[in-house]
Amino acid sequence: MRLENKVALITGAAAGIPGELMGFGGTSAWAFVKEGAKVVLTDLNDELGERSAAAIREAGGDAQYFHLDVTDSSQWVSVMESTMSAFGELNVLVNNAGTGARFNVEETTEEIWDQQMDVHAKGVFLGTRQAIAPMRQAGGGSIINVSSIYGIVGSPASTAYHAAKGAIRTFSKAAAVQYAA
Repeated sequence: MRLENKVALITGAAAGIPGELMGFGGTSAWAFVKEGAKVVLTDLNDELGERSAAAIREAGGDAQYFHLDVTDSSQWVSVMESTMSAFGELNVLVNNAGTGARFNVEETTEEIWDQQMDVHAKGVFLGTRQAIAPMRQAGGGSIINVSSIYGIVGSPASTAYHAAKGAIRTFSKAAAVQYAA
């Protein structure tokens, strides 16, 4: 029960129904609940997100689902307000939302590049920025930014994905130095 009475907000967490293919976010939500956390699942897939939150509640956990496009700062403000209204604090943020784009440099359009950078790098930045004040108010917290091995190494494809995941890694290091205290 390492997370007993802690509140965790997880992005990209709609796929969290037992017996179905779960994503990292949905799997994280169940692991956090098992450790005693109250969880806020966020995603773009509202129907699946609502079902996943309901499954957690039916199993005895405390879960809410809120729609969130991680690239939209106004939605981050709204989700943070809803989280604080529902649970009174925020202790953990898991920036997990992501998409893929398997294209080499020549095949990568500006639209693909911007989409990957927006979802991965901008989404992590916006979420982290919104989480700092509530975590400070709670006396501290943890921000977990999900990257990828592709944030470290190259491959024959996924150019924009690699760059965006690398941006998450470097951003996380900067934020940790700035806010560790």
